[in-house]
Amino acid sequence: MNVINPIYYAEEGIKQINQFIKTNNPTKIVFLVDENTHEFCLPQIISEIESESEIEILEIESGEVNKNLYVCINLWEALTELKIDRKGLIINIGGGVLTDMGAFVANCYKRGVSFINVPTTLLSMVDASIGGKTGVDLGSHKNQIGNFALPELVMVDPGFLSTLSKEQILSGFAEIIKHGLIADEKYWKEITSLNGIHLEDMDDLIRTSIEIKKEVVSQDFTETGLRKILNFGHTIGHAVESFFLEQGNPILHGEGVAMGMIVESYISVKKGLLSELEYEDIKEYILSLYKKIDIKEDYFKEIFNFMQNDKKNTNNEIKFVLLERIGKAVFDVAVDEDIVKQALRNYNQL
Repeated sequence: MNVINPIYYAEEGIKQINQFIKTNNPTKIVFLVDENTHEFCLPQIISEIESESEIEILEIESGEVNKNLYVCINLWEALTELKIDRKGLIINIGGGVLTDMGAFVANCYKRGVSFINVPTTLLSMVDASIGGKTGVDLGSHKNQIGNFALPELVMVDPGFLSTLSKEQILSGFAEIIKHGLIADEKYWKEITSLNGIHLEDMDDLIRTSIEIKKEVVSQDFTETGLRKILNFGHTIGHAVESFFLEQGNPILHGEGVAMGMIVESYISVKKGLLSELEYEDIKEYILSLYKKIDIKEDYFKEIFNFMQNDKKNTNNEIKFVLLERIGKAVFDVAVDEDIVKQALRNYNQL
């Protein structure tokens, strides 16, 4: 089994989509979009598609709050009404929410129809659309329902980044930072030497991050071991994200991960892994880009409850991905509640 989805860039991506359509002759093509990608991205893509197949467009509302089974059910009903059969093709155009959910919908519908991912945010280009994870949230619990399913291909076009806000770029940039911290010290130094975050730097960063993720995923597709390192910053980050989602005050994924990387780096020091000096470098760099999140002591219990439902846990132990050093991560490290609380208090005092 090929455990890496083919990834093509810009014009080559459109050529490969058209080649897939020509070779497989789908009965119908469904474009899944949100209100933003419908307006800013779909027109460019649809104008370059070469196909005699009937085309349908399904639109969902953007935002993590819509990444749930109720929206999936609506989409499955819509696909049924449109008489999409197993030879249909779904093309997901959007950020992490849309590609995660679109892939899940396609993979479950009639036990699987072909799908293609066209990530349009930095987050989905370097992380969400790469590697074959699909999923939706269960209530406020992130990605609790899902499976592994590979798209036919992924088309990455950094040109779409020009449609994003600074906040959305920063959200995706957290995953780029993560890749350097877990796998490549040289990449970390390259990232931290940048004079600000500029779109002209993104092409090379996206390609390097994708290569890091592909290398990890190719060794452990179903996340039984090494792939877990890609969750650095996410045990805390997802729990904090879930907490604020439940409060009706959602934060961006990258904001949670940025905080998570600081807190989990501190835990790494407390577990005798990471040096204080490297922790200081990580903390200072991340805080230079991301505003602190206000985590009151009153929130700790609920955040800890969310952590207890993390997918990496076993036998009721909370398992973390921690850093041995910049560029080297370890996984399945059990951390008790007292150290987590100590790390959250330390973050509050920064």
